[in-house]
Amino acid sequence: MTDYAVAVLARLGEARPGDGQAGESRSGERQDALRTAPDLAAATGLGEPTVAKILKMLSQACLVEGLRGARGGYRLTRPLDRIAVAEVIVAMDGPIALTACVDGASGACDAEALCPVRGRWDPVNDAIRHALSGITLADLSGPTCHAHHAAAPVAEAVVPARAPAVAAAE
Repeated sequence: MTDYAVAVLARLGEARPGDGQAGESRSGERQDALRTAPDLAAATGLGEPTVAKILKMLSQACLVEGLRGARGGYRLTRPLDRIAVAEVIVAMDGPIALTACVDGASGACDAEALCPVRGRWDPVNDAIRHALSGITLADLSGPTCHAHHAAAPVAEAVVPARAPAVAAAE
């Protein structure tokens, strides 16, 4: 569901004052445009119940806020360039980890007592969390991947030479 949540957030990020029921608050601050769950469902091609569930989870994680009433809807709590992909993943799926035996947890794996790599996954998980924390939703909702890849130079893959015994056996 994280992929759907990113799509919903990207659509919310497109909302501009004047698009929806934007206005001024009592303190005179400009409010962001609001989008309803049915509007977001139509804009993303997702079912309305799915969008409602996503918005509830994103609201619990303080990534969106919902305003009730006839002129209500949802809006981002921060701009897309200040929301990391890691935050969305945690909101939708829980902690980011490749294995159940993360951060000193125990009892999550039947092979725990015999595992030769037990307790050594934390650096891997930390690296993944760090990488995902460096990518924002604005990065994902920018130009398409095709345009990005066309602009970026592509490094050639280094293919290790096969051992002579393997090559001869083929």
